[in-house]
Amino acid sequence: MAVTSIRDDKTMVDRRTMLAGGAGVAIGALGSSPAAAAAGGLHALAATRGLSFGTCLAAPRRDNGSLGNPRFAALVERDCGMAVPENAMKWQAIRPSADRYDFAAFDAIVDAAIRRGLRLRGHTLLWHYDRWFPRWLVDYDFGSQKRATAERLLQTHIRTVAARYGRRIGSYDVVNEAVDPADGSLRSTALSRAMGGAEPVLDLAFHAARAAAPHAELVYNDYMSWEDGNQKHRDGVLRLLEGFRTRGTPVHALGVQSHIGVFEPTDSIERLVVRLTPAWRGFLDQVTGMGYRLVVTEFDVRDRGLPADIARRDRDVAAFARGYLDVMLSYPQLRDVLAWGITDRFSWLRGFEPRPDGKITRGLPYDEEYAPKPLYGAIRDALAAATPRR
Repeated sequence: MAVTSIRDDKTMVDRRTMLAGGAGVAIGALGSSPAAAAAGGLHALAATRGLSFGTCLAAPRRDNGSLGNPRFAALVERDCGMAVPENAMKWQAIRPSADRYDFAAFDAIVDAAIRRGLRLRGHTLLWHYDRWFPRWLVDYDFGSQKRATAERLLQTHIRTVAARYGRRIGSYDVVNEAVDPADGSLRSTALSRAMGGAEPVLDLAFHAARAAAPHAELVYNDYMSWEDGNQKHRDGVLRLLEGFRTRGTPVHALGVQSHIGVFEPTDSIERLVVRLTPAWRGFLDQVTGMGYRLVVTEFDVRDRGLPADIARRDRDVAAFARGYLDVMLSYPQLRDVLAWGITDRFSWLRGFEPRPDGKITRGLPYDEEYAPKPLYGAIRDALAAATPRR
């Protein structure tokens, strides 16, 4: 068990950090042709365009979406050049109490990924949302020096995690979901109430991450999306990014989660894509116009508004995804695309957002029997059509 006391944070860098000279080796040669690379999987194809493709991973077991599951691992080895932990790096997983860490699950993911030459992203150093804080943090007594105590707690957490993994993690979702989608305001949390506002918390998180991992890409990650009803969320994210830029907060990229979805019946996916694209492009233009890069961090398709018929549903999912990915990949500031899983068998949507008809969601490249679906072809074709990055 990799359980560590907070009092041992000065000795957190282990020998594996020193032995790992980087975040892993990307698969595929930039000089190969898209046609030849397509036979080698999605990442090999992406690499011909200067891109990377990857997935999230669970802690290794034989019966989950992890590298401990031989059938799942085979898909990852075929199609992925990078990986990110699904849940194992969140505070709920690695911080069971204020004075203790448990890195066992995440260590296993890191070790398995590095053995396969996968680059690693970290998710997340701070999920700024009381709902997803560990209970002890929501109820934490910050004492009479609230701000100083909260600052110390947050800095220690980020320093401890980043020091442990060193250069093996090349990109971090430093802050996750700090904007309330209802009105675009910044969320109030136990940390922000102790520190006198959300902005000091978020700024401190990024400054602490830069100090602890100066080599890493630092990302603000959120789920604002291109569907109707997300305008306030997008506006709030733009205000946050502009604030970061104005204050000199070290943020390199916007993580666009990309849990895209069709929530109501529609007679034409193509017309829906055409209608959604202009406002979404306007948002991305403003983000990149501020100098930020883009990362697709958690791609899948939510299909609850599509018909139960599998052939029709798969066709619509693929068309919707292709339209979205074509827009995203048209931005040279985007280099990494990660799906939130590879197979429907282990999709988070099965439990978190089940279909009203009880049918299995079909929003990932492979079905529950590990067979490729039209969505796989849509991702492949979008990657092949992307303008090569330098």
